[in-house]
Amino acid sequence: MKLVFINADLWTVSQGVIEKGQILLEDGKISALGKTVEIPEDAQVIDLEGKIITPGLIDSHSHVGILEEYVGPAGDDVNETTNPNTAQIRALDGINPLDEGFIDCWEGGVTTVQVGPGSANVIGGEMLVIKTAGTVVDHMVIKPFSAMKAALGENPKNVYGNQKKIPATRMGTAAVLRNALYEAKVYGKKKAEGKEQPFDMKKENLLKVLNKEVPMSIHAHRADDIVTALRIKDEFDLDITIEHCTEGDKVIDLLAAHDIYLAIGPTLSSKSKVELKDMGYHTPVLLNQAGIKFSIISDHPIIPEKYLHISAGLAVREGLPEEVALKALTEIPAKMLGLEDRIGSLDVGKDADIVVWSQDPFELMSQVCYTVIDGKIVWQGGK
Repeated sequence: MKLVFINADLWTVSQGVIEKGQILLEDGKISALGKTVEIPEDAQVIDLEGKIITPGLIDSHSHVGILEEYVGPAGDDVNETTNPNTAQIRALDGINPLDEGFIDCWEGGVTTVQVGPGSANVIGGEMLVIKTAGTVVDHMVIKPFSAMKAALGENPKNVYGNQKKIPATRMGTAAVLRNALYEAKVYGKKKAEGKEQPFDMKKENLLKVLNKEVPMSIHAHRADDIVTALRIKDEFDLDITIEHCTEGDKVIDLLAAHDIYLAIGPTLSSKSKVELKDMGYHTPVLLNQAGIKFSIISDHPIIPEKYLHISAGLAVREGLPEEVALKALTEIPAKMLGLEDRIGSLDVGKDADIVVWSQDPFELMSQVCYTVIDGKIVWQGGK
């Protein structure tokens, strides 16, 4: 299928804005864009006078499909709360691609998501990256093991403290994480020395973290938890991202010194626990002023995917430059996920994932007119 959109302002991210431009989508890729393109005779042409096209939005922290809309416990597969270390489990095995949360994605122009286990366990398991259209999750995958989920702070200590087992404190949480990494390190050393030992899937997966094949994605809201994450990163020489980073503004100098990616949000939510007491859109504003790189996330279904752009728009209202907000939903998460060669900007050769907006996507009244994934229109609405 060949699609051409004409007369729209193209917010390319990588090369500025092309006013009243044209973009050709062919064989699932962007094959041409500019003020004018050569339009194939067999292409479907859609005139978008006065509208805006951006790259498909990317949510680097979501539970879509694994914590389903409206079905309650029957669709809650997000936390395997039977052991504080479940490094062996895969989010892949819990995702229902028919979850109505994926329709939220299309309504909000979200074309790619990183989905992972929740934050009940110290080590939650494998995260993965998928496109948001499809009926078989295996066919939606674009990165099967994108990060190892880990968590600090209130959630794991509350879950396991109530079970009268470690971790019941922040000390215990850090100890569980540290011990698991150390045991995996010893396991890997013995393997390298050719010493026979029983296969251990947890340790095999954590070896991939220790060898920097995948990053560790660490849930941390409070400033001291963020510091603990950085401490363990340094102890084991890990690649990490910090998820939520609610009090990141309180340790800006330390974060800047570590030069890591952050995933900020879901700031549009209520302050449902103590570690969220200082949550606000001042955090991304201040982090940006310090030159720190971050994505903006929904943590769906905490914030429905269709409101991801609204959440970023509220950050713009509080002082975040609009171009930074756009990058926080496109270019930056693409780089965080190691997929910048495929998604995150409007460039020839990249995946044909685009969103057509009725007006500035950060305005409350903006609507998604078309969501296109791999060159196919999956959502049509708006005005």
